[in-house]
Amino acid sequence: MNPLPDRLNLDHLKKQAKQLIRLYRSRDAAAMARFRHALPATAGLSDEDLSSRGLRLHDAQSCIAREHGFASWPDLKRYVEVQAVAQKERAVRVLHWLQLIYRGDVSNTSGRANLRVGLRMLAEDPGLVAGDPYLACAIGDEDALRQATQADPSWVNLSGGPLRLPPLFAVTHSGLLRVEEFRERLHRSARLLIAAGADVNQRIYSRWPPASLEKPDMRYPLSTLYGAAGANHDLPLTRLLLDAGADPNDGESLYHSLENPACTRLLLEYGARIAESNAIYRSIDLEDDTALKLLLAHGGDPNEPARNAPLTDWGSPLTWAIYRRRPLHVKALLDAGADPSRATREGLSPYRLALQFGLTEAAALLRAQTDAPEISDDERFVAACARGDEAEARAVATRRPDLPAALSTVQLRLLPDMAAAGADDVVRLMVRLGWPITVRGGDWDASALNLAVFSGNAALTRFLLEHGARWTEQHGHGDNACGTLSWASLNEPVEAGDWVGCARALLDHGMPRATAVPDDPECVVIAGIRKQFSDEVTEELLG
Repeated sequence: MNPLPDRLNLDHLKKQAKQLIRLYRSRDAAAMARFRHALPATAGLSDEDLSSRGLRLHDAQSCIAREHGFASWPDLKRYVEVQAVAQKERAVRVLHWLQLIYRGDVSNTSGRANLRVGLRMLAEDPGLVAGDPYLACAIGDEDALRQATQADPSWVNLSGGPLRLPPLFAVTHSGLLRVEEFRERLHRSARLLIAAGADVNQRIYSRWPPASLEKPDMRYPLSTLYGAAGANHDLPLTRLLLDAGADPNDGESLYHSLENPACTRLLLEYGARIAESNAIYRSIDLEDDTALKLLLAHGGDPNEPARNAPLTDWGSPLTWAIYRRRPLHVKALLDAGADPSRATREGLSPYRLALQFGLTEAAALLRAQTDAPEISDDERFVAACARGDEAEARAVATRRPDLPAALSTVQLRLLPDMAAAGADDVVRLMVRLGWPITVRGGDWDASALNLAVFSGNAALTRFLLEHGARWTEQHGHGDNACGTLSWASLNEPVEAGDWVGCARALLDHGMPRATAVPDDPECVVIAGIRKQFSDEVTEELLG
């Protein structure tokens, strides 16, 4: 690990990464050695094998980051931000550190917490949290909490510190509960505060933007239990709070606990109500059906009405499970008594919906439980497309040459829905059969092209562009595929997405190249609009 200079310069680091990838491409021996030493995926490779990997700028950035002791380039960039405030007054440094340790709905930021950088900052400035018992809550400093309680017993129920948090709340929401070194310390701190009289139902209200620390959103209370069960999925701490009288019906904990069914089971055992929590619908979003089965076994209603859009468009948990292409969840709901005849808002039965989404086995289960009439040629064509049966789809189209143009608006939305689901072969078949390529759908009213770019699916992006898609296609957030590329390349919503490949495909099919902004190196201009992309995508767009 290279020793860190007093100040790191992001522009200088970017130039180092670009120089490193240039040297790699020229097969420079020293550059090859650096990659072998820094990147686990290339350790032990010969120069020939390493060259054949076709490493890119993000690999060079990762190499630079690891040489400086960071797990990733984003971590290194975040650390540079830390250094930028390191020379400022202590209050600024402390607030910046807290925003690395707490989630955005508590820390008043839309940025993600970053525990690795937060721990690095603390290691280099161990006195950062000294003298403030509210900061001691974040790291589980029992001595500091004990001293504060002895000095003023009422302190345990007073909000304070830069984030204005009650002490027990600050402990249970600390992201450091996910770090083994701090977990038991934080557990002991919670026990200490409860023994000293801390209210286990301490709460604040959401600060997630556009709300703020000064003007929290009073519609969304956040409880102490939510930190343990929903944010950190910490089973022992969840049990401690429930044993001490925490209310399991806080409006957040059950819904957010579902990724750890052990926490969910515990909440249910202590009386968490499933009705009106949206937990049933949330469990269907998860690929594993364990959480759904758990909710159903504890009295969850398999026919619970949806309370908000877009769920209300689908009408029931069963039709939502079909839309989400979750056959295991469909079976679990039917086994629990879901109504197989309850249609969507637009009148589509679960059976017909299952056919539309290519869920053959689910459709068979539904047909066995309902008096399903014969389906039309339109539906037969859609069902064949959805399950990738080209022969059947073409056979129907031969009888009905007006297909797919004559399909309903609801049926036409299958193209973006399948793109969102990652069913590339189905999307390609539908496009080859003449499906209108710009139709919008999915959770954010986007075209198939926007959805392919969002997921970093370069091959599908290029295919769609080659078959008539345009980079100017709009989506429900008021932007086009260029804006989708901007957001996705910066936030990487899908692991190993190829946003550089998407950028190259868009450029090859009409999207203008970017021009640099002299006074803002983080941004470029495309078609007269200033946008920001990942470094690697920016390099591609600038050419």
